Amino acid sequence: MMPPEANDKNKRAALIVATVSSFIGPFMGSSVNVALPSIGQQFSLGAVQLGWVNNAFLLAAAMFLIPFGRLSDIYGRKKIYLWGVIVFTFASILIANSVSGTMLILCRVVQGFGSSMIFATGMPILISVFPVGERGKALGISVAAVYLGLSTGPFFGGIITQHLGWRYIFWLNLPLGLLLLAVVLFMLKGDWAEDREAKFDFAGSFILGLAILATMYGFSTLRSVPAGGLVALGLGGLMVFIRYELRIKNPVIDVNLFRYNMVFAFSNLAALINYAATFAVSFLLSLYLQKLRGLTPQEAGLVLIVQPIVQAVFSPIAGRMSDRIEPRTVASLGMTLTLVGLILLIFVDEATAMSYIIVTLIILGLGFALFSSPNTNAIMSSVERRFYGVSGALVSAMRQIGMMVSMGIVMFILALVLGQAEIEPAYFRAFIKSMKIAFIIFAMLCFGGIFASLARGKMNHQKS
Repeated sequence: MMPPEANDKNKRAALIVATVSSFIGPFMGSSVNVALPSIGQQFSLGAVQLGWVNNAFLLAAAMFLIPFGRLSDIYGRKKIYLWGVIVFTFASILIANSVSGTMLILCRVVQGFGSSMIFATGMPILISVFPVGERGKALGISVAAVYLGLSTGPFFGGIITQHLGWRYIFWLNLPLGLLLLAVVLFMLKGDWAEDREAKFDFAGSFILGLAILATMYGFSTLRSVPAGGLVALGLGGLMVFIRYELRIKNPVIDVNLFRYNMVFAFSNLAALINYAATFAVSFLLSLYLQKLRGLTPQEAGLVLIVQPIVQAVFSPIAGRMSDRIEPRTVASLGMTLTLVGLILLIFVDEATAMSYIIVTLIILGLGFALFSSPNTNAIMSSVERRFYGVSGALVSAMRQIGMMVSMGIVMFILALVLGQAEIEPAYFRAFIKSMKIAFIIFAMLCFGGIFASLARGKMNHQKS
């Protein structure tokens, strides 16, 4: 059945909201990746500390995504989204005025908190407005905006960092935030509180947040003594959370979605693995291109732009394909191409031809485009409307946790091989060794992800 808000005007407004909010995060993240060497130079931060500029944001977002997704199902997705835009924009202004590395990282935590409200509700709003049969196309456009952000981020981020300074990357979020507020307040009709009668599970949300915090923080500091205990504590907390959720009437996550819905469970697992295997690639290549190959931030951005341009071009095509072809088939093909790209990156060294790196980035871009929107379409079309908020939040949580795992793997390897040393000529060989180890691990993860993608079974097109 077509949702009542699914008129053309509201579809356009929902698409604007979803695409612009999908654009902001990746644009900022990819811009920051190019700006990291400049940030590190200004605040005297080593490679591991620079990793926390990304990790602080990802950790905060991962902790709050699912609770805000559930809150949006109960109190309205539009309301939660609005508050997210306000907090995200305010945090961006604070980051632009940071006076130390510590302040910058703490403000990134606040920014991650705000982004969790945006990421938990943007896609569910889109799914709430577009009926089955049109979702793949709409999701493809939204995912293309993600990659447009990723593609323009390195390019404009490089130019901004080189000519204006890294702070202006964060100032750009101010006009984009004001645009989103205007569209939501004056164009978008509907609140999408599909489960008003339910009560919010504060206890479960608290347990889940602490479990994610302990697991992810422990994982990102694996070389330290208490890290193993934190990971064990976090995993134990997740087990407590699952047992608690199975016993209460209004859980923050209906665990039965994972127990009895194979499409939902394995599609989420495939997303987690895919992001864990790919996110830190741009972080490593940004450092490689600028530190080892001597490229300027602008030149490095021009190389890194290749992958997300391919993603932006092919994502709408992949989304339309997933409306007609079994999403499992398209997504699994994408995961296989991603594996090929990661294997090629293992052989990169100080003398690798730039054309080799560019071709590899093209393969990775095509692989990720074919995977992402069909996989998301499979997840969101496998659940009832009242679960759109928490399901959309879970999709984003898989992305954020996957990104965190990806950065955690890289930070662990860098800490093990480089220690706290900055990336200077004396440590170039050690950095290359770190890259090779990371890409081997990522390729192994991606290989397992292919089987998770294939194991999901056929998507149920009858959900709406």
